Amino acid sequence: MSETPRFAVLLSGCGVYDGAEIHESVLTLLAIDRQGGRYQCFAPDVPQMHVIDHRTGNPAEGESRNVLTEAARIARGTIEDITAFDPAAFDALILPGGFGAAKNLCTFAVDGPDCSVTPTVEAAIKAAHGAGLPIGALCIAPALIARVLGGGTVTIGSDAGTAEAIGAMGGTHTVTTHAEVVVDEAHKVVSSPCYMLDAAVSQIADGAENTVRRLMEMIRAGASGAAQARTA
Repeated sequence: MSETPRFAVLLSGCGVYDGAEIHESVLTLLAIDRQGGRYQCFAPDVPQMHVIDHRTGNPAEGESRNVLTEAARIARGTIEDITAFDPAAFDALILPGGFGAAKNLCTFAVDGPDCSVTPTVEAAIKAAHGAGLPIGALCIAPALIARVLGGGTVTIGSDAGTAEAIGAMGGTHTVTTHAEVVVDEAHKVVSSPCYMLDAAVSQIADGAENTVRRLMEMIRAGASGAAQARTA
């Protein structure tokens, strides 16, 4: 671990109905910064599943957008294709939610537990997990993590249908409420429900902050363990 913990933030577009949830994304970046970390945003260079008119909630017929291009709005242009992700350059990976996590990073929104995962996203998550990086997931993103890892204990709050789907993918679901986190020490996954519950923006801030804090604890515990092993 470097002196400043480094977070890779995987976005799925821009906008709750067809991309990354903006509040969850920005508050995640804020939590990382306030807790002494630094971040780099990533997204896959793929078309969105579809484009939603956020005023009406209806599909915008005839429109198409790129996930990486849209996610660059949240990242203020400082973003990289997820294919450039190198786990050796980071201490943790975190995924904000939004429908984009279930539409653009995978097909969970359509296919449920039989979903496929965007290949570049799957490769990045597996690389992070294989390198021992702790992984954070907000809102619906824990379902994606359960699919890629084939298990793990996560939370999406209390939605029974989604919890059942997580079980069908080999995961274990824990019911939680606002700002609570579930820590799977074995898989090094930290999750929190955020907007999977009817929440105020302050509660989203609490969920993001608590998730980042637990990831920070995992990072520091890992660094301490590595230091002890070197001196043993």
